[in-house]
Amino acid sequence: MQRRTVLTGLLALTATRTFGETGTFEVTRTDAQWRSMLNDLEYAVMREEATERPFSSPLDKETRTGTYHCKGCDLAVYSSAQKYDSGTGWPSFWDNLPDAIRTKPDNSLFATRTEVHCRRCGSHLGHIFDDGPQPTGKRHCLNGVSLVFKL
Repeated sequence: MQRRTVLTGLLALTATRTFGETGTFEVTRTDAQWRSMLNDLEYAVMREEATERPFSSPLDKETRTGTYHCKGCDLAVYSSAQKYDSGTGWPSFWDNLPDAIRTKPDNSLFATRTEVHCRRCGSHLGHIFDDGPQPTGKRHCLNGVSLVFKL
């Protein structure tokens, strides 16, 4: 019984670490395909869950009306109607488009945060925090390199 518990725990850890590569997404690619379509920073953020430097994305100050799409699969994930200037240096939204994202716990940096991924291809988009404006009180703090803005 104890062996089964240990093996189950190891499988759960593996599944958590490979969230974006489980093959359970509508859009799947090999590592080589991802690398060929993304630059080094985009790959690090979208496939390895890194974070871009604050204030480095032009999308942080984007104010036009439009839609933000996942760079990995072109799924519309956020609307400019939910975007706001959080002052954090990353594009921030108080909500996402319906059925656009999936979340998972992120236990790095000595705290539990909520990671945001594209529901269609699993690409890492950013994190969700509980310090956003109403009506949700949430701040979807995203990496601009994971997004494409479309008018």
